[in-house]
Amino acid sequence: MTNLLQSIFDGLMQTGWVEGVAVIAGIVSVWYSRKENILVYPTGLVNTIFYIYLSYKGHLLGEASVNLYYTIMSIYGWYLWTRKKEDHQTLVLQITLSTKKEWLMQLAFFAAFYILIFVSLTFAKAAFAPEAIPWADAFASATAYTGMWLMAKKKVESWIWWILTNMASIPLYFIKGYAFTSVQFIVLLILAIAGLKSWYQKSKQINASH
Repeated sequence: MTNLLQSIFDGLMQTGWVEGVAVIAGIVSVWYSRKENILVYPTGLVNTIFYIYLSYKGHLLGEASVNLYYTIMSIYGWYLWTRKKEDHQTLVLQITLSTKKEWLMQLAFFAAFYILIFVSLTFAKAAFAPEAIPWADAFASATAYTGMWLMAKKKVESWIWWILTNMASIPLYFIKGYAFTSVQFIVLLILAIAGLKSWYQKSKQINASH
């Protein structure tokens, strides 16, 4: 236990400014998403752009692809979250629970990306990236792809996928030497659990008012 804490402390001391800014922006972004605040997207863009660089540098190619996807989906989500109805006041998009059909679509979406990323990383590991961890990177990446897609659509279940992403990313980034990022994912895991509870309650209130 002492060695683990020492490793975390040493890692935090070696944290560069790029990782530091990315971590802070990521935590702020998730805080805003829990509050259903549009600032989730501009702060999120700072986080994702910086992590494209860090993930590539750390041979986490699946995570690099995730952050590129995050960047694109952040712009898309920003657009969806700001759309209003004809009265120019009511937002078109509301927080909702997924139907059984939507759950099946989510699982299929996850499975497709997991297989694609796993196969790609297995090839990359053999060809030019021996430090890659295909199964873990693919799981963290595929759950994140699914979570971001659902977040843009304001689905409560997006938080379930974020919880899985955070749980997988904590050890993954620590192994790669990004201790501060691992701490970030611990914080994000706590926020994701709170976000799931908050959005679930909001979805019930919205459903009751209709």
